[in-house]
Amino acid sequence: VQLQASGGGSVQPGGSLRLSCEVSGDGSIFSTNVMGWYRQFPGKQHEFVAAITTEGSTNYLPPVKGRFTISRDNAKKAIYLQMNDLKPEDTAVYYCNVDLREIAHGIWFAVGSWGQGTQVTVSS
Repeated sequence: VQLQASGGGSVQPGGSLRLSCEVSGDGSIFSTNVMGWYRQFPGKQHEFVAAITTEGSTNYLPPVKGRFTISRDNAKKAIYLQMNDLKPEDTAVYYCNVDLREIAHGIWFAVGSWGQGTQVTVSS
């Protein structure tokens, strides 16, 4: 599968963005895979942000819980991340991943490949 993330940009603190991830290729993964969003700070590894199961259950990195909402549209083969009340510390490149495995409660490991990310910059 190929992933294309979009929707990033520059906003002021307190602003909102909605990220989209379009998936091309084998759509059957939408009936089997946990999917999610990660972010990467300069010089750091990917950091888990949010996950969504096939049943719609969600899990979030604690600092973004209550501000970010992950969703998926199986028919459109897409996942989304609505980000509200953005903070400067949310500045990063955001990536989607369509194959997450829970290795411990609330701890997710991304098995799938990384597509192109989308830059989110929060500053005044």
